[in-house]
Amino acid sequence: MADLLDVKGLETQFRTPDGIVHAVNGVSLTLKEGETLGIVGESGCGKTVTVLSILRLIAMPPGKIVAGKANFRGQDLLQMSNEEIREIRGSQIAMIFQDPMTSLNPVLTIERQLTEPLLLHLGMTKVQARNRAAELLGLVGIPNAKERLKDYPHQFSGGMRQRVMIAMALACDPQILIADEPTTALDVTIQAQIIELVKRLRDELGMAIIWITHDLGVVAGLARRVMVMYGGFIIEEAPVRELYANPSHPYTLGLLGSLPRVDQERERLFSIEGLPPVLYQMPAACPFAPRCKWAMERCGKENPVLETIGPDHRMACWVDTRTGRAR
Repeated sequence: MADLLDVKGLETQFRTPDGIVHAVNGVSLTLKEGETLGIVGESGCGKTVTVLSILRLIAMPPGKIVAGKANFRGQDLLQMSNEEIREIRGSQIAMIFQDPMTSLNPVLTIERQLTEPLLLHLGMTKVQARNRAAELLGLVGIPNAKERLKDYPHQFSGGMRQRVMIAMALACDPQILIADEPTTALDVTIQAQIIELVKRLRDELGMAIIWITHDLGVVAGLARRVMVMYGGFIIEEAPVRELYANPSHPYTLGLLGSLPRVDQERERLFSIEGLPPVLYQMPAACPFAPRCKWAMERCGKENPVLETIGPDHRMACWVDTRTGRAR
């Protein structure tokens, strides 16, 4: 199956008073039709900046995409004009943002916000758009959909607002849905409902999904393939089952060790010492080395590249964590 999205060598930087921050450093990824890709890592590792760069949604300045390609259906999104990329956003690639209260306009009705992309991208009449908007609200599980179109965002609960955001993202039947930690601000039961909703819609509509999260537990039952990011780099990539069965990078081991498990007895959860790096310079050494208990001399001098260590399993590390010896 051909790749729906093919990103190669993406680099994004931000100019700040303290220097240039190297936020994304040579990220490459692919996404096939109908596939769900999970991108995981702690805050500040470059997950969100990566997808915002693909959609050209970072503020320029202070941000700047300095290298890379993002081919979607044979077109490079990074080389498109502003008008061309606006035609792609919302209609073919849609995004659900982390906080629905700041993503929805508080002074516009839900109907106004849901019908806008239908009028703009699909050329519907106002009546057609209103009927479609009610249909979308029903699709994401909001009762009394037609009556609720006249409501404002503050009249919805947090979970309902996130459902509205999903409805807006699905309005134009996009081929790719990007979800940027859409369940982070929700309680666990609502989180589970939103994840099940997205899985059902994915299966019904056949769209591909990029799901961004810091929680490996969330992607376990959702994604087919997972990328782990750290310091703006991809440091491990594998199918979900392989990653959970054979985690290889020290950082991935730390993330999995911090999850509570019902199938294992532990006295305490694992924690990763130290803080993530702020990269004012492109690192010559492994960015995780200062926090890594397996670090050796080479780790402080040379940054490893992604190498294949198993079927569809790639990792960037100089150490074999199973033996503690150099690879």
